[in-house]
Amino acid sequence: MISLESDYTTGAHPEVLKRLMETNGEPLSGYGTDPYCLRAADKIRRAVGREDAEVEFLVGGTQANAVVISAMLADYEGVIAAETGHISSHEAGAIEYTGHEVLTLPQTEGRILPETLRRYLDDFYADANHEHMTFPGMVYLSHPTEYGTLYTKADLQAISEICRSRGIPLFLDGARLGYGLMSRSTDLTLQDIASFCDVFYIGGTKVGALCGEAVVFMNGCRPRHFMTSVKRRGALLAKGRLLGVQFDALFTDDLYFRISRHVIDMAERMKEIFRGEGIPLYIDSPTNQQFIILENRRMQRLGEKVRFSFWEKYDDEHTVIRLAAGWSTTEEDLEELREALRASAVPDRGGQNGQ
Repeated sequence: MISLESDYTTGAHPEVLKRLMETNGEPLSGYGTDPYCLRAADKIRRAVGREDAEVEFLVGGTQANAVVISAMLADYEGVIAAETGHISSHEAGAIEYTGHEVLTLPQTEGRILPETLRRYLDDFYADANHEHMTFPGMVYLSHPTEYGTLYTKADLQAISEICRSRGIPLFLDGARLGYGLMSRSTDLTLQDIASFCDVFYIGGTKVGALCGEAVVFMNGCRPRHFMTSVKRRGALLAKGRLLGVQFDALFTDDLYFRISRHVIDMAERMKEIFRGEGIPLYIDSPTNQQFIILENRRMQRLGEKVRFSFWEKYDDEHTVIRLAAGWSTTEEDLEELREALRASAVPDRGGQNGQ
């Protein structure tokens, strides 16, 4: 059985695991005060090109989103997100549980367009009743988005300018940021993201770590007593070393970017296989998540040999599924995928292969 259902189904990259084993016996202080956390934070500051960046390590993406958003918002504020955004659709109401509304906007291939955001904010403040409404206190973006798509540098700059004109922070969810940065289609760098965003995180869980996200606060946006806020929300890891050692390894010798480049290469190869087999793409994703449309019977047969994720119903006879490359994906895996796709072809009424 080939597992392509997500990019976190295998453990840590061997170089990360090696460092965890090498440091396992060292007695270290807790809660992120150990030398590895401090050194990893220094490496991340150098990578983003800003010595004033403040770095905090959290154990996972949902915790990072919920803690950062709730700690930065006033009690009367909500967070703007695309209707398909992770906090809108796949976090089980974690943001609402903290007492903050998710204010959803229409999306285009998973992205919020600058003009959509500008129109929403203009309309909100033009409404004479806006004092009775949830105030937009933050903009949340995912890069890559839930559909594996990317913001351009021009779009991110425009959104940043809109946020700053309204005095609200821009927060970028970078759970799969490495794949966005290494995509063959991107014009954004890590330094650009640090310039345009007030807070973002560099995902480790989906990019070669066992777990962990590095939250980066820019422009003095780190809330006061942030560690206390993390602890109050049940997200403070006593053995913070687990995160520090991993990010120290990921940001040594460009490992984070080497992992991401390999995964992008595998995803592009996967896309070639789909096209070669005549399988339609639901969306032309430039990152590691690939979405295809399969006839339901063929999907069921493919599921006997390949693990994938259901994404959404396409119509009564077809389904959109997601296949994701990860750090452990190999060329051999993809050849097995090709053979499984060929074997799953189901003859339709006219005797042709169903797709």
